[in-house]
Amino acid sequence: MSFIWPVMLILLLAIPLFVILYLRMQRRRKRLAASYGSMGMTLVSGRELGRRRHIPIALFLIGLTILLVALARPQAVINLPHIEGIVMLTFDVSGSMAADDLKPSRMEAAKEAARQFVLSQPPTVQIGVVSFSDSGFTVQVPTNEPEVILATIDRLKPERGTSLGNGILVSLEAIAAAQAGDTSSYYTNLTLTPAPTPTPMPRGNYTSAAIVLLTDGENTTSPDPVEAAQTAADRGVRVHTVGIGSAAGSILNIEGYSIRSQLDEAMLQQISRLTDGTYYNAENEQELAAIYNNLNPQLVIKPEEMEVTAVLAGLSIIILLVGASFSLVWFSRLP
Repeated sequence: MSFIWPVMLILLLAIPLFVILYLRMQRRRKRLAASYGSMGMTLVSGRELGRRRHIPIALFLIGLTILLVALARPQAVINLPHIEGIVMLTFDVSGSMAADDLKPSRMEAAKEAARQFVLSQPPTVQIGVVSFSDSGFTVQVPTNEPEVILATIDRLKPERGTSLGNGILVSLEAIAAAQAGDTSSYYTNLTLTPAPTPTPMPRGNYTSAAIVLLTDGENTTSPDPVEAAQTAADRGVRVHTVGIGSAAGSILNIEGYSIRSQLDEAMLQQISRLTDGTYYNAENEQELAAIYNNLNPQLVIKPEEMEVTAVLAGLSIIILLVGASFSLVWFSRLP
C-alpha cells in the first residue's frame, strides 16, 4: 500500500495518547469507586460491568485509526475486471483485393467493415492495423484513438503479392510493442528483424490479444505461414483468419489484366486451428461485417493501483457508529 499524502500519517501518534488517557481515567475511576464505596454509597463497579466496558472505546480507537489512515489517501493494488484487448486488423493488400466481386471492391468492402468494427469497440480495446503484400508493410501499433485507426485504414490500397507469414509476424511485433508501452506508429519496407524465441505458453493459455488476418489469395513468398502461426501460438495470441473469395478460384479482371485468384482455405484453417482461432469465409460484405461483430474482446482480471480513501473512510464511520451504539445501549452515554 502506498500513500498520496504520507505526511498525514503523523496524526497516528495521537492514538497512543488516547490510550494513555483512557488508562489513566480507568485508574482514577477505580480510586473514586473505592473511596465512595467505603462511605456506603452504591456505584456501578468495574467488576459488575466486566470487560464489556472496554468494547465501545476499543471500537472508537479502531475507527479513529482507520480514519486517520484514510486522511493520508492510501492506494492499493486491486484486481479489477476489465473489458479490454488488443486486436490487430491484418490486411492482405495484394493486387487481387482490387477485384469488384464485393462492391465496390474487395478492399473497400473489407475497409468499410473494419471501420464499423473500430467504431463499435469500447475505449479499453486497443486496435492496430497491419497491411502486407509480398514485400514491405505498414503498421499502426495498437491504440484506442479511433480517428488514428480510421485514418490508417483509409490509406490502404492494393499493391502486389501475398506473404501471410509476414502479416502474422509484423502483427505480433506490433502487439509486443503495445504491451511494452511503445505507442509509436511507423511505416517501413525493410526486412523484419528476427525476434527472440518466446517461451511457449501452456496450451489454452491466451492473452487478450488477437489477430484478424484477412486475405483473398494464396501465400506467394516466405516466411512460412505455419511457422509464423506457431510463433503466435507460443505467445498466446489467437489468429482468426478471414478468407475472401472462393476455394475453387475465379478469373478476376483487374486494371485490364486477367488474374486467377484462388483462396487457400486449407492454409487459413490450419493457421486458425494451430492458434485456437476461428476461420471465417466471407463471400459478401454482409458476411464480412458479421465476422467482425463476432470478434469480441475478453473479460480479464487486471491488477490496478487505485485510491481506497473512500473505502477506509466508510469502514471507519461504520466502526464508530457500532461503538457509539454499544455505549448508548449499555451505559446510556457516548464513549
